[in-house]
Amino acid sequence: MQIRIAGDEVLRLLAKPVKRVNRQVRELLDEMAQSMYAASGIGLAAPQVGVSRRLLVADVGTGLVELVNPQILYREGMQVGLEGCLSIPDLVGEVERAERIRVTAQNRVGHQMWIEADGLLARCLQHEIDHLDGILFTDIAIKVMPASAVQETAQVVLD
Repeated sequence: MQIRIAGDEVLRLLAKPVKRVNRQVRELLDEMAQSMYAASGIGLAAPQVGVSRRLLVADVGTGLVELVNPQILYREGMQVGLEGCLSIPDLVGEVERAERIRVTAQNRVGHQMWIEADGLLARCLQHEIDHLDGILFTDIAIKVMPASAVQETAQVVLD
């Protein structure tokens, strides 16, 4: 799957809810995960591959998370961290996000689930859910800079 780059209108649309989790949705989740891993990302939202549906995949090193129709139920605390994006490959930014979140969604078979997340997973999920709402990290960043300006040792969230 080709990852869409900033300027593509699909990245600015409000993604439509998935009405029914079926074989096509599961195949799309599988393809999105493959694309995310191939691009060395830690998250990917369906609009980033040209599909305006409320789906995302993430793996911050603790295993694959697949969410259908995710919603953030609550946010707690705030922290600023560096983020990058597979759809904006040459920029990174300092973005303020909640430290801890609770998300509800459906899993790949349509069952309701809840995730309590903090740290990198919380940041990644917030970033991906923003994609589902047509928001890019550059829209909300405190500061944006060229990716080349960041030291290699800095931790950057790449979705």
